[in-house]
Amino acid sequence: MEAFLTILFMVTVGAIIGGATNWLAIKMLFHPYHPIYIRGWRLPFTPGLIPRRRQELAIQLGRLVVNYLLTPDSFRKKLLSSEFQLEVSTYIQNELLKLFNSQQSINDLLKSWGITDGQDKIQLKIHGLIEEKYDQWMGEYRDQSIRDLVPAEINAKVESKLPFVSAFILQKGIDYFSSEEGKKRIESLTNDFIDQRSGMLKNMLQMLLGNVNLTEKIQPEIIKFLKNKGTEELVTGVLKTEWDKILDWQAEKLEEKFEKQTILDLLKRSIDKMIRLEKVMNMPLQQLASTVQEPVLKIVPLGVEKACAFLSNQVEPIMEKLKLADIVREHVERFPIERLEQMLLSIISSELRMITYLGALIGGMIGIFQGLIAVLI
Repeated sequence: MEAFLTILFMVTVGAIIGGATNWLAIKMLFHPYHPIYIRGWRLPFTPGLIPRRRQELAIQLGRLVVNYLLTPDSFRKKLLSSEFQLEVSTYIQNELLKLFNSQQSINDLLKSWGITDGQDKIQLKIHGLIEEKYDQWMGEYRDQSIRDLVPAEINAKVESKLPFVSAFILQKGIDYFSSEEGKKRIESLTNDFIDQRSGMLKNMLQMLLGNVNLTEKIQPEIIKFLKNKGTEELVTGVLKTEWDKILDWQAEKLEEKFEKQTILDLLKRSIDKMIRLEKVMNMPLQQLASTVQEPVLKIVPLGVEKACAFLSNQVEPIMEKLKLADIVREHVERFPIERLEQMLLSIISSELRMITYLGALIGGMIGIFQGLIAVLI
C-alpha cells in the first residue's frame, strides 16, 4: 500500500509539473506584454518571446510575403489568367450597364464625385485643345498657301455656293431698299448729293428737277438693278475673284488680317455650337449612351486583356514602388499583441491544450518511473 501511494504521489507531482511547465511555456510566448523592472533591473524573460522579438518577426514576415507569397510571378500568373480576366471584364461590363441605364446626367455624376464645375473644366479643356492644335497647325503650315491646304472638294463646294451667296446678298439689298428705311436712306443720300454741289450747279439742278421727287425715281431703278441677272453674275464674279485672292494667301496672312485671338474665338464658338456641351452635360446617361453602349461593352474584354498584359510587364517596378515588405513590417509592428494572441489562440487553442495535457501525461509517466525506482530502492 505504501508503495502504491508513493507511485501515485510521484505520478501526481510529475503530471502537475509537466502540465504546468508546458502551460507556462505557452503563456511566456506572449506574456508579459511589456518588460517588468524591479528597482531598475529588468526581470528575465520579460517581455514574452513574441513581444520581445516583434521587430524581427515583422521583418521576417515582410520578407516571407515578398519572397514566397506575393511574388511577381504569382501576380503575373493571376493577371494573365483567363478566369481572372473574365471576372474583371464581367464586373466592368455590369458596372457600365448600371451607368448606361442611369437617368443621371454627366453633371449629376460629377457632382456626386464632388466636382461642381465639371462643365466649365471640360469646356476649358476643349478650348485649350483647340489653341494647342491651332498653334501646331499654324507652325506646320504657316508658309503654305490656303489653296494648298483647303481640300479640292471643299473649294469646289465653296465655289458652287457663290451664286447662292450672291442671290442672298442681292435679295437682302432688295428687301432693304424696298422698305421704308431704305426709301429714307435714298432720300437722305439724294439730298446730301444736291446740297453738296456748288451754288450754280445746285441752282441748275433745282431748276431742272423742280418738284420732282428723286427718291420715287431712284428707288425703282435701284431695285431693278439689284434684280437684274447681270448684277447677280457681276456679284458672283466679284466674290469668285476675292475667294481666289484669299486662296492665294499664305496661312500666316490669316493672322495678319484677322488676328490670332479673333480666329481662335471664331473656332471656339463654332466648335461649342457643334458640340452643344451644356445640352450634352445635362442629358440622361441612358439617352446619351444609347448609341455607344454596345460597342463599348464589346471592347471591354479586349481592353482588360491589354491592360492585364501591360501590368504583367510592369509587376516588378510596381512592387518595388509599393514596398510590400515595408508595408507588412509596419503593420505587424503596429498590430496589438493582445489581438495577435487572441487570433492565434482562436486558431490553435485546442492544440495548445493538447500540448499542456501532453506535458502532464509525460510528467505522469516520469512520475511512474520515479515511483518504481523509489520503491525498488
